[in-house]
Amino acid sequence: MVDSELAAILRAVLDEVCEGVSRHEIGIRTHVACKLLEAATRGETSVDVLRQIGRAALTGAPTMWR
Repeated sequence: MVDSELAAILRAVLDEVCEGVSRHEIGIRTHVACKLLEAATRGETSVDVLRQIGRAALTGAPTMWR
């Protein structure tokens, strides 16, 4: 379970990683959010590591979403 503090961190990292992605690109943002949430559920809480995971998810998103 993700507490409110971690949820705020995840939201901030998602917004930072996806700053160049339109809010209308729901598929891409959802893909990145899912990868961040998976990492957080495994216990990853380091902002730097979450940023790396988010960036990797963004570059690894299927091309039809970009």
